[in-house]
Amino acid sequence: MTSPPLQLISFDLCPFVQRAVITLLEKKVPYEVTYINLAKKPAWFLKISPFGKVPVLKVGEEVLFESAVIVEYLDEVYAPFMQPKDPLARAKQRAYTEFANQLFMAQYQLCQADKNLFDHQLESLKELLSRLEPVAQGPFFAGEQPHLVDWNFAPFFHRLLLLEQAGAPQLLTPYPKLAKWANNLLKRPSIQASVPEGFKEKYLNYILNQQGHLAGLISL
Repeated sequence: MTSPPLQLISFDLCPFVQRAVITLLEKKVPYEVTYINLAKKPAWFLKISPFGKVPVLKVGEEVLFESAVIVEYLDEVYAPFMQPKDPLARAKQRAYTEFANQLFMAQYQLCQADKNLFDHQLESLKELLSRLEPVAQGPFFAGEQPHLVDWNFAPFFHRLLLLEQAGAPQLLTPYPKLAKWANNLLKRPSIQASVPEGFKEKYLNYILNQQGHLAGLISL
């Protein structure tokens, strides 16, 4: 029986679709990505996305939304299984996927913050990183082998390292385990191939165009 074709729908800077792309690349599953303009969402997209949000995964005629759900579906359907066999360990990693979502929000707020709010947002992000540092076992989240939870954190670290290289505050310096984890993730071909061509320039230009305080700290 032939599996239904997979089509991801998102926009080109979305960290959440990147999770799904990494998972598909690690599993060597064929897929297609359609990028849309969020400022002018197509009518066909609004018909299939219950909240008008990305990413969306089309599996034949069926539609899934919410990135964590999409990634878990892909992991259940396509080998190899990338979650712990132990239910408690698996639940813990799912819980930390929610923690990753908080990191994405803090990172987004930092990129948007003006000079008056920047230091507050920076401290908020540092506080989250300080909570995560003791949990990471290294070289990946749970030890020697990467799991699905690693793909859920990877887009955050990808963007953080790009910002650090462009002149943003070096947030990982006080957290050696997180720094090692981030660098191990970014060495994987799947992470590098999970974004469109020219992603670095597009992402940094996006930050510059926000005209927040961070824009004055970075350069291409």
